[in-house]
Amino acid sequence: MIVVATADFELYHEVVDRLRERGVTFTTVEPDAELPDGASVVVTAPDDDLADRSAADRVTATADEARRAVDEALALLRGSEGRTVVGVDPGTRPGIAVLSGETVVAAFHVPLADAVDAVRREVADAVDPLVRIGDGARLQGARLVNDLDDVPVELVDETGTTPYLGTGARGMGDVLAAVNIARLEGERIDSREIEPTAGELQRIKDRSRRVSTDDRTIDDALARRVAAGDLTVEEALDEHRD
Repeated sequence: MIVVATADFELYHEVVDRLRERGVTFTTVEPDAELPDGASVVVTAPDDDLADRSAADRVTATADEARRAVDEALALLRGSEGRTVVGVDPGTRPGIAVLSGETVVAAFHVPLADAVDAVRREVADAVDPLVRIGDGARLQGARLVNDLDDVPVELVDETGTTPYLGTGARGMGDVLAAVNIARLEGERIDSREIEPTAGELQRIKDRSRRVSTDDRTIDDALARRVAAGDLTVEEALDEHRD
């Protein structure tokens, strides 16, 4: 059982709210009280001086680190190693799954432009984090690999990682694929250079025509810059108009 034992008012409420959101059974005590029977993980602030120094694992955090503290406490509770691994199913809206050991602690489905920031937030406070990116959606995947140059990244063969989705599960495929990608070993990679195919360039040009307000299609040079992640389609259209 998780016990919250802190005199830090903000940390207390942040952790308690997050535990309730997760549906986790927990209890709270004052730092100077004895821990209840069955306590296995204690969440405290750095300044809390616990009176009961039993065998329970201690997770220390500030209010700003409440999310990380809850993830760590759950990983300890479930006996996992607790390493943070982020799986990414690349695409125009990548699926992102964050695992602590074998436990999925967070999931996202975001536009490509927001994916790198989302991953960086999840690994910022982690010890020895790892990001695993699927090798599909080559252009988007290469952009993610290159933009995450300050994080350890593995490229994973994503064959078979997208599950069959039953009725009512629409939209979950990318996230579930990201979970599977996070659990597969890949090849360590620092950068990925991809030369877009003629078909990929044509799809970017077709998209530019669909989103333009004046039935405009960008040229090959601008499409290549979009493929490389240097421009969005909208920015490429603006340059084409100029």
